Amino acid sequence: MLEILFNVFLTLVGITMLCFGGNWLVSGGAGIAKKLRVSQIVIGLTIVAYGTSTPELAAGIAAVDSHHDLLLGNIVGSNISNIGLVIGISAIMIPLMLRKRFTLKRESLVMIGVALYLVAISIDGELSQTDGIISLAGLGVFTYFIYRKAKKERDSVVTQNDKGKQKSFPKYIFFLIIGIVLLYFGAIFAVENAVIVAESFGVSERVIGITVIAIGTSLPELVTSVIAIRKGHTEIGLGNIIGSNIYNILMILGITSVITSITVTPIIFTDYWIMIAFSIVFLGLMKFTPLSKKEGIGLTAAFFAYIAALFFLI
Repeated sequence: MLEILFNVFLTLVGITMLCFGGNWLVSGGAGIAKKLRVSQIVIGLTIVAYGTSTPELAAGIAAVDSHHDLLLGNIVGSNISNIGLVIGISAIMIPLMLRKRFTLKRESLVMIGVALYLVAISIDGELSQTDGIISLAGLGVFTYFIYRKAKKERDSVVTQNDKGKQKSFPKYIFFLIIGIVLLYFGAIFAVENAVIVAESFGVSERVIGITVIAIGTSLPELVTSVIAIRKGHTEIGLGNIIGSNIYNILMILGITSVITSITVTPIIFTDYWIMIAFSIVFLGLMKFTPLSKKEGIGLTAAFFAYIAALFFLI
């Protein structure tokens, strides 16, 4: 009993690190966006999204040898959590106001397309090394697309001239690095100890991956997005979610399947389609601004209904 309580304590330590890391990551990302005359959307889709995806990458590499159900469950569950839990909670706390009605629509379509791509390469029951190479190539194409977007916006985004004290560029980089480090190790603390607690109740690897691991590795996205949105950086918060969902498939599954082929069990396809359904709902909600508490409650309720179904129906 004392050992379980200690694991709970370490989980709380990890969550605390995530909170501080999310705050530093947002501060650094927003500062870099202003300094480079790049929009917050681009920063959210790239630097912040990469940073908050590091826990999923660490968990994926750790599970690549023999825990394939856990690996896939983590990726799919994280993508569902990012929309149902992170966007849901964010909208409940504060209305999500975008500057333009169709901001991030194209990137949302890419997110759905990548999810459908995952279904297609899983049909043969295996994610091969060839699939991994193609996924990483797709990641390169998407990164180039964002680079072109950043280059174009660099010339069009006009930054405000602050006459007050302004942090230097190296300080923003420092904030960014510290934020990513805290997020990474905080997620490891939170996830590893939460898994120990969950396994004591005899939960399967797939369900652990979709619930405990996925929610745990989505904590950086949750903390970072909530902090960004509360600071008025909605584009960073939403861009972080979309970017993370794309990187979770193209980068993490790309890297892990290049290391070794990943076996795909038929039951995971149910979770694939639920992930796609959440993505389509999110795209639909993007037409409305702001996203209100009502939509946030709906997303969160749908997420917890899915989690409950995992335990009671499967």
